[in-house]
Amino acid sequence: MKDFLALARARGFIHQTTDIEAFSARLKSGVLPGYIGFDCTADSLHVGSLVQIMILRLLQQCGHKPVVLMGGGTSKVGDPSFRDEARPLLDDARIEANKAGIRQVFDNFLRFGTGPTDAVMLDNAAWLDQLAYIPFLRDVGRHFSVNRMLSMDSVKLRLDREQNLSFLEFNYMLLQSYDFLELFRQHGVALQMGGSDQWGNIVLGADLIRRVTGGEAHVLTTPLITSSSGAKMGKTASGAIWLSAEKLSPFDYWQFWRNTEDGDVGRFMKLFTEMPLEEIARLEALSGAEINEAKKVLATEATTLLHGRAAAEAAAETARKTFEEGEAGGDLPRVTIPAATSLTALLVQVGFATSNAEARRHVAGGGVRVDDVVANDPQAMVAAPAKLSFGKKKHALIVAG
Repeated sequence: MKDFLALARARGFIHQTTDIEAFSARLKSGVLPGYIGFDCTADSLHVGSLVQIMILRLLQQCGHKPVVLMGGGTSKVGDPSFRDEARPLLDDARIEANKAGIRQVFDNFLRFGTGPTDAVMLDNAAWLDQLAYIPFLRDVGRHFSVNRMLSMDSVKLRLDREQNLSFLEFNYMLLQSYDFLELFRQHGVALQMGGSDQWGNIVLGADLIRRVTGGEAHVLTTPLITSSSGAKMGKTASGAIWLSAEKLSPFDYWQFWRNTEDGDVGRFMKLFTEMPLEEIARLEALSGAEINEAKKVLATEATTLLHGRAAAEAAAETARKTFEEGEAGGDLPRVTIPAATSLTALLVQVGFATSNAEARRHVAGGGVRVDDVVANDPQAMVAAPAKLSFGKKKHALIVAG
């Protein structure tokens, strides 16, 4: 059995843990089920959740049991953490559809089954939907101090900004703590992991387990992942980097990693690939133009984990043909048009601009090319087939349909 904590620390996954000696001893005593919760707010996760997925994968590779908890119940409330307003409330049908999409993401990273270290996916609606309010207040609510809850950053920051916090959202941390308790009682789950912003909420859950059962639970949080320039992981100017091929092509996913900032290459290789640490150390030491080769390795290895080796290598080859040989690689994102379309409308349809006005500005700035020729008329009609480019890194094939 591999040393989970040592590997997690070496690859940069650990921000905080509870009693490290007790945690380490529990890991050595046998299979430890550990969970992370994911609310069903969309039909896919994006790359901002990837560090959580990867640490669940590492837990399984070290001989322990990953538990993926879908928030079928908590998605009806909405996590208020570090938000200025309440999340939109979702109905049951939307939540179920989102769960199905998210499950497809996890199938790429975890081995599910019935074995002792096989991953399982559970839904907190199984117990939250059955709660009776008065018994819940009596049996669970009495263990929580409102003073302590108000001191939690996820609540305090909202109140300090004088933003409304509904009683519904205020209850979220009780429900999250109750999840941990139910998983501990029903499935022997004694570890909860999550992002560093969830530390207070998770510790409340471990404390609830101790108060109610006398048992010991453990907590591990991962660091908030930002780029060297401070950008938040998972969001770009063109939108979220989704972990679903239906929402983001393997080529665009590969290209996201290829565009990693120089200072992040080694760190991202440790977190988002399974490359040996010695090889990562060699690649991150490269400088100048050579660092671009390291970025290509990062892109291919990260894309392989999500989409498979064949798709990753096809994306790499498409990028090579497009950027190094000037060809229109066949694996570029494709947009189908029924007839010739104005350049302005096409830029919006492809996603290179969010409005007609923005599209016209791109053209006026000289950044738009059709079949590698700079376009200067935003109203010019573009007929398929064609290659549409914006800047040096955004390309799409226009095909007839």
